[in-house]
Amino acid sequence: MLVVVGLGGNVGDAAGAFVRARAALAARHAVIATSSLWRSRAQGPRQADYLNAAVLLDVSVHPLELLALTQLLESEARRDRRHEERWGPRPLDLDLLLAGALVVEAPVLTLPHPRLAERRFALLPAGELVPAWIHPRRHQTITDLAAAIPADRQPCVRVDPFPADH
Repeated sequence: MLVVVGLGGNVGDAAGAFVRARAALAARHAVIATSSLWRSRAQGPRQADYLNAAVLLDVSVHPLELLALTQLLESEARRDRRHEERWGPRPLDLDLLLAGALVVEAPVLTLPHPRLAERRFALLPAGELVPAWIHPRRHQTITDLAAAIPADRQPCVRVDPFPADH
């Protein structure tokens, strides 16, 4: 099953955290493609801009198992979900965005990500990887969903290629 995982971070070396997270994901699943790095204005409380990216994985596990791995990687990057401010700064944020046409409604996981269609910072990196995928609830392509959000409302710009593994 192909799954798009979104990466975000704005504390410390976010690009380095992305490289480590991608390597850890690649140790367990095939990484098919990786987006560029994008910079977006933080939503929520006043804080530094975010770096964002996405990876396309080929996984043979249920998305709940992949979610457990992403949360472990966030914890290893020193993210503490229990004590963080909603939409506040974080060293690493890994979100399961899409798993093809799969729809999941579970207490700890909703796929596609419930706010994906409202977030240019997630849609633009995902759109680099799977531009023609159809959002299973909105019935629009990832590219069309991104184009529907005014750029001045959610500034997000491509800044660099994804860093090479060290």
